[in-house]
Amino acid sequence: MKEVVQELQSVTNLPLQIDTVDTVAMENALRIYNGKAMVNSVSGKQESMDAVFPLIRKYGGVVIGLALDEDGIPATAEGRVQIAKKIIAEAAKYGIEKKDIVIDVLCMTISSEPTGAITTLEALRQVREKYGVCAVLGVSNISFGLPYRPAVNSNFYTMAMQSGLSAGIINPLSEDMMR
Repeated sequence: MKEVVQELQSVTNLPLQIDTVDTVAMENALRIYNGKAMVNSVSGKQESMDAVFPLIRKYGGVVIGLALDEDGIPATAEGRVQIAKKIIAEAAKYGIEKKDIVIDVLCMTISSEPTGAITTLEALRQVREKYGVCAVLGVSNISFGLPYRPAVNSNFYTMAMQSGLSAGIINPLSEDMMR
């Protein structure tokens, strides 16, 4: 991780996202990172928060909070919002401000969970309204296993933005998405 961060920062000044569950690798990367890294991720599991938040406090950065905990991903928007609340409250104990938290309410595929899109959109709306934090989603997760995924993804992306999505992980080469 350390070598990758050094190499990438030698050829670009674009921001990097440190994406690992290995907290030793995470700390090594954050220690040498020039600027404010985005860390992917922390969950609502106490063990995860206890490991990641001290590193964010020490080195700075923006952290992605995943709306899952010891019981997994809640089936309801309310359950996901409660985990977001827990992450935000725990982060505050470490002096991490809301502006440095991006919540991923998690997007489940509608091919196996038909109400998954509604749940995700409602969780997005509530997280933005109640807590005022930014939100991110892996948008294409919604269409996994479905035909003509680009159309599903682009329509869902529009609805997600209207529900408070700040940052979508999308395919910028998709013509449908760019429309």
